[in-house]
Amino acid sequence: MPADVLPVAADVPWSDSLTAYDKAHFTIYMRFLDAAADNASYEEMADLILGIDPEREPERARNAARSHLDRANWMVTTGYKELFAN
Repeated sequence: MPADVLPVAADVPWSDSLTAYDKAHFTIYMRFLDAAADNASYEEMADLILGIDPEREPERARNAARSHLDRANWMVTTGYKELFAN
């Protein structure tokens, strides 16, 4: 599970530019987009992708999942442009 390999923030560090966090967690973002397309709940995403137990930490699970999904959506609508610059 990627959460075991890379530290996962409770809230994604937000910036108007790509961050080191974005680059390190790109695969996680893609997993979030895939899960959202399959109508997974925030709780399911937090558990399966981030390794956060939504029963033990419901607020943290929901906030972390929402934060990562929001950033994943930003990546595919805006942030990707920086990947192809230069």
